[in-house]
Amino acid sequence: MANDKNIQKQSIQIPTQFIYLGKALQFVSKKLAAFYAGSLFMTPIKFKMPKREFHMDKESVQTPLFIPSLQKEIVVYTYGNSDKKILLSHGWCGRGTQLYKIADALLKEGYTTISFDAPAHGKSAGKKSNMKEFIEVILEMEKQYGPFEAAVGHSLGGMALLNAYKQPKSIKKLVTVGSGNVIDDIIKDFIKQMKMQPVVGKLMKKRIETRINETMNDFSSYIAAKEIDIPVLVIHDEDDVDVPVTAAYQIKEQLTNGSIYITKGLGHRKILGNDTVIEKIVNHIKTP
Repeated sequence: MANDKNIQKQSIQIPTQFIYLGKALQFVSKKLAAFYAGSLFMTPIKFKMPKREFHMDKESVQTPLFIPSLQKEIVVYTYGNSDKKILLSHGWCGRGTQLYKIADALLKEGYTTISFDAPAHGKSAGKKSNMKEFIEVILEMEKQYGPFEAAVGHSLGGMALLNAYKQPKSIKKLVTVGSGNVIDDIIKDFIKQMKMQPVVGKLMKKRIETRINETMNDFSSYIAAKEIDIPVLVIHDEDDVDVPVTAAYQIKEQLTNGSIYITKGLGHRKILGNDTVIEKIVNHIKTP
């Protein structure tokens, strides 16, 4: 059994004052509350880079990349100098160096990793972002830095990879770690954390869909998984309270060529630094 208190709560906590304000607004106006909740939902928190990531930050080549479809500029990290390239995609509130242990392991195996700070994340400018922007970034990365041997994504980054590569491209392998699945479930969980009424979540979803001109649930991982035929390794932890492990099984069920590895006691973020998990990732990518 896991004995780590840190995995008993979600890794990104909504500040109490935001919750109080949201609860107050919903009694004044459901639409106003939905506007407020939607704004928070698309506003990532920029965490300070921890010391353990400093070496990747220092040793990587960092270049700006303009994303025409978004009219936004991001920061790209090139780590290594091999022609064999692996794309790394961080999750919500993450950054391009967050998967550093995975990058280090791949570097030792003769790969170069290409990662990025999504809009409003890390060193990239902006205040707001969303799933669609992550997907657009990945598609542009494929054009400018591909072809990639494989791609590894954590959390929302895994969801974005599944959506970006559901159409035939040059990539050979995919790995998702702690990936979410159904967008409706993610919204319901967010509204629950905000202690707001379900109707606010429905209004929030409608407002976001109008803004991005897309149906949000179409980005659900299990839908994208149906169109992917390359080998995909789905990794998740039983004690992940950010994203339930059921998401991993639901994604795996829809994959034509999928495998799954379930851990215990690592939660949503410690899983990224686990030696066994990293070994599984490297072997999946290396295996012909």
